[in-house]
Amino acid sequence: MTTQQEFALKQSQEYKHANFSVCLSFALTLIFFFNAYDFAQGTWSTGWGIVTAAYFLTSILQGSIAILLKKDLLTFGAIQKRTRLLSAVQLLSLFAGNVFTSAFAFRMLIKKNSIEYALVCYMFLTQFLVFFLSVFNLFKPYVSNLFMPAMVLLILSMVIELISIIILAKTDVERGEKPLLKWLGVVLFLIGLTGNFFGLIIGYSLVMKSIRSDASTIDKWNKFWMSMTKNFTAMLGFLFVFLMFALSISSYGTFVSSFATENDYNALLLDPSLAHPFGTDNFGRDVFSRIIFGARISLIVGLLTTIIPLVIGGFLGAISGYYQKSIDNIIMRLLDVLYAVPGILLAIAIIAAFGSSTFNLIIALSVGSIPTYARTMRANVLMVSNLEFVEAAKALGENEWKIIFKQIVPNALAPMIVKASLTIGGAIIATSSLSFLGLGVEPHIPEWGNILKIGSMYLETNPYLAIFPGIAIILLVLSFNFLGDGLRDALDPKLDS
Repeated sequence: MTTQQEFALKQSQEYKHANFSVCLSFALTLIFFFNAYDFAQGTWSTGWGIVTAAYFLTSILQGSIAILLKKDLLTFGAIQKRTRLLSAVQLLSLFAGNVFTSAFAFRMLIKKNSIEYALVCYMFLTQFLVFFLSVFNLFKPYVSNLFMPAMVLLILSMVIELISIIILAKTDVERGEKPLLKWLGVVLFLIGLTGNFFGLIIGYSLVMKSIRSDASTIDKWNKFWMSMTKNFTAMLGFLFVFLMFALSISSYGTFVSSFATENDYNALLLDPSLAHPFGTDNFGRDVFSRIIFGARISLIVGLLTTIIPLVIGGFLGAISGYYQKSIDNIIMRLLDVLYAVPGILLAIAIIAAFGSSTFNLIIALSVGSIPTYARTMRANVLMVSNLEFVEAAKALGENEWKIIFKQIVPNALAPMIVKASLTIGGAIIATSSLSFLGLGVEPHIPEWGNILKIGSMYLETNPYLAIFPGIAIILLVLSFNFLGDGLRDALDPKLDS
């Protein structure tokens, strides 16, 4: 074993991802095991037992692949063909719902991954999960009128994505056939409009590389997405966030809203089953459907309560940072007064004054976040406004507003984007917390905080009513945090090598 081979092991992204997948897969196996076995009655749940066995087998296989990877890198300094072939077998773990090991398996299929290949693999995984979760509606008494057309479209999309994976695995995107890549990009972009936003990214990338000759723009794009696709946790964050968006949009055709909103006194507090994967609540409503529909509220409120203060705070911060002295003092001192009031307390006060509704919740959470965005933008503008290209624009007599919004703000946006991605999770937690307290979204609306509030009353008898919405909140917040960390690494110029 040489120093070069040890270095190859330390630098191998595949080996890091293999170990990460093993840990997550075994952790989920243990969680499913404790759900499968009732320690009080000493009985096994057949459904959870099958899921536990499937995850255990995929975990063992993933562990074997990780061991082989380490052996290959330490012995040969490169991954051998047998290890890649074994990883191809791991693609079957997708049918067990293990996206961690299947995502790793897609990465291992070819030696040199393009960013488009990596993204289309995650696009396929997202579409497969949407299809898989939608299939549970077949076990309900009836389905939506649009259910069959929507499922056919999902299957057709998956077929197109599989074909795209094959094409991109064999094609050098930078030198491939431009017309083919262009039309492939258009098709994937159209699929992305259904909520699977990986398609929008891939479509734009393929079309841009097919029709544009600006090498610097393409280099910046490749550099950013190469950093993101190598970051396994960031891509998992993308996967879950885009999955929630895709489910929120596709649920209009695949899910029946009455199962989530209307009372059914013949199905009160039912245990998890194929018809009701997460059980039913004290009004007989399907918790699985309520969580799917609740994703819309959490995403809309989380995004709007981030975008509104981002725009308002960014504008005030840019003006304050550029026009220093008197204007700076006026704006920042007013914002300091607002900043002195705790955000959650301010939100409670606004909702108590104007009533509990989704609109009031968005306004309440947005107002308290404006000062933090303004401070961040002001600091960025103060730094950028002293750079040479800004001084050159001033010397040429450029309009000051054009200097601010065409020269300074675009170059100060990267930290704001990272901050926004990291604070969306906090906005989602605040939304659920206020709804849990009865001060957020109206009680009859299927929002994750409302679902968790009902579940908290049955922790001893029906704990799954609180566990599943709690896990949904944790996963979405964790995904946005992973995404924020990845964006910070990709946009930080200090990390460039």
